[in-house]
Amino acid sequence: MAAAIVFAIISLSTLCLTDAQNVGFSVELIHRDSIKSPFYNPFETTFDRVTNAFRRSFSRVHRFHPNSITTTEANPDIIVNTGEYLMNISLGTPSFSVVALADTGSDLIWTQCSPCSQCFKQDAPLFDPTKSSTYRKMSCSSNSCENIQGGTCASPTDTSCIYSVTYGDNSFSKGDIAYDILTLGSTTGQAVALPDTIIGCGNNNAGTFSGKASGIIGLGGGEISLINQLGSPINGKFSYCLLPMTQIGKSSKMNFGSNAIVSGPGTVSTPLIEKSPTTFYFLTLKAISVGTQRIEFKGSSFGTDEGNIVIDSGTTLTLLPSDFYSQLESAMDSQFNGIRAQGPQGFNLCYVAIHEFEAPEVTVHFANADVKLKTLNTFVKVDDSTACFAFSPAQNIAIYGNLAQMNFLIGYDSKSQTVSFKPTDCSKN
Repeated sequence: MAAAIVFAIISLSTLCLTDAQNVGFSVELIHRDSIKSPFYNPFETTFDRVTNAFRRSFSRVHRFHPNSITTTEANPDIIVNTGEYLMNISLGTPSFSVVALADTGSDLIWTQCSPCSQCFKQDAPLFDPTKSSTYRKMSCSSNSCENIQGGTCASPTDTSCIYSVTYGDNSFSKGDIAYDILTLGSTTGQAVALPDTIIGCGNNNAGTFSGKASGIIGLGGGEISLINQLGSPINGKFSYCLLPMTQIGKSSKMNFGSNAIVSGPGTVSTPLIEKSPTTFYFLTLKAISVGTQRIEFKGSSFGTDEGNIVIDSGTTLTLLPSDFYSQLESAMDSQFNGIRAQGPQGFNLCYVAIHEFEAPEVTVHFANADVKLKTLNTFVKVDDSTACFAFSPAQNIAIYGNLAQMNFLIGYDSKSQTVSFKPTDCSKN
């Protein structure tokens, strides 16, 4: 009876998802350097922001590199102070606001909880599950607990499901796996509520975490990610349109279900490759062209053929195996009629850019899909007079970063196993 009353109250102000529905909705996606973000620092320069994003890109590499992923990291549940976009969600009944990092490279929806035996300092209040009438712990005998990386029984006398995750830098999170209502604030109508969402309630967390965000929203391909927990109402579809970094006063948008269909003139689609770990979204890169010069891609640590590159919204730069990158840089430099300049440490190819300029066209040749990039995708202004190539060498790893994705409507469809790209002015989307 109580549960029915709660459901009725929620339904008055929100759309409650059920398996019978086929819905479409959109949410705000906030860049961490946006003035809407808790990470925003008005004293940082463009140089500071780009340099920090560059460092975060390389911090994330260790999460994707097969040789550096341990058994607890193979299906990553949390992010150690990386990730570039945030979402506003609410947990529990009554609803409790959480600003969380949205990440296509992880699965678990996770936040710090009170009481906390050991928590990193967080600016916002902690979620207190005892104050939510819809919160309930998961039993460790459930199949869901068994499928969660690190999921186990709390103790011989406590049959609730707990998780424990440790990262290469010794950062860790431990806590309860539970069910509760998660509510997304839709930009296209009433809020959307997902009852009995599997969440991690961390009460023992330490390491290189940032207190600016309250948690993580896993958007990966794993069973417990938000995408898969939304289930049949969204029919396996989500998309996003990322604004250029210069538009820090506006928000990007993430779409779900019928709102996430990507089609029309200019749309190209490439197969989404299923492989381990299922969290990551693997594509197949065939080659990259600079102007008319095509450079064949020989593969990466992810493989030499299908699924040899990961597309990731949380990595800023596009990272490529060193040998391939060297060929790409040489092709760009030979065709760019510009004056070389010194950029931040780690940027290999920079030019004087006092005025707006057009770089040689770069085409990314995915399987069955040629994605033509503009200058805003291939070069990033690091200060008022310098622009640097937004691709970088990373040993033998291959990650398609978010600078290359800006001003594209990018749709993921787990039913048809495709990722689609459509050139779009994301400020008008």
